[in-house]
Amino acid sequence: MAIVRETMVYDGPGGPFEGVVAYDDEVETARPGVLVVPNVLGQKESDNVVAERLAALGYVAFACDVFGQGRRKTRESADMAEYMNEMLADRAQLRDRLAAGLAVLTGMSRVAPGKVAAIGYCFGGLCVLDLARSGQDVLGVVSFHGVYGRPDYANVQPIRARVLVAHGWDDPLGPPDAVVGLAAELTEAAADWQLHAYGHAGHAFTDVGTKGSGRPGFGYEESADRRSWQAMKDFLAELFV
Repeated sequence: MAIVRETMVYDGPGGPFEGVVAYDDEVETARPGVLVVPNVLGQKESDNVVAERLAALGYVAFACDVFGQGRRKTRESADMAEYMNEMLADRAQLRDRLAAGLAVLTGMSRVAPGKVAAIGYCFGGLCVLDLARSGQDVLGVVSFHGVYGRPDYANVQPIRARVLVAHGWDDPLGPPDAVVGLAAELTEAAADWQLHAYGHAGHAFTDVGTKGSGRPGFGYEESADRRSWQAMKDFLAELFV
């Protein structure tokens, strides 16, 4: 096995954009693809590592970009949420940027036609839910400690993509009423959905860089990280049968 990374610069609304694809170059047959959507900071090394982990599982993974080439934040940025807030103010453009990244993945010869899923973290968790809501060509989506507010456009009916929500129960960005609201929304849209809620875990529970943050309801939680990754593996394996 030899996992390869390639940087991809691609066009889209407000672009150009820059992401990273990872795959095992020793596998010659087409295989399922997984879109990876970053958190509030934008496309970065930790997303590329996730793509490599997915490639090691046998997928072609594309860590996409929704903010634009060179538009990145760090935890030390004065306005860490600037680019995310731009997208939250224009969910239609966010939808179209996600579609552009998805088109890059589905256009790869290494990706099996019709076998694509998406996963996302925090803001990326909202993004993959929007992929499902807007009827994009994905079989399923996994939202890790996402944000659940609905976009200002109508959901497709029914939502065809299967949905897995991995949620930290102590997450202040996803309080119980928001979680119940999401469940009601997905049920109304006739989606095949499941929710895994992890006790004593909050927002960003998969992000090792937030370990020991000291912020109530925020930070890495090893057991939730491990269990949610396993849940994702099982979900994808069922999805791509």
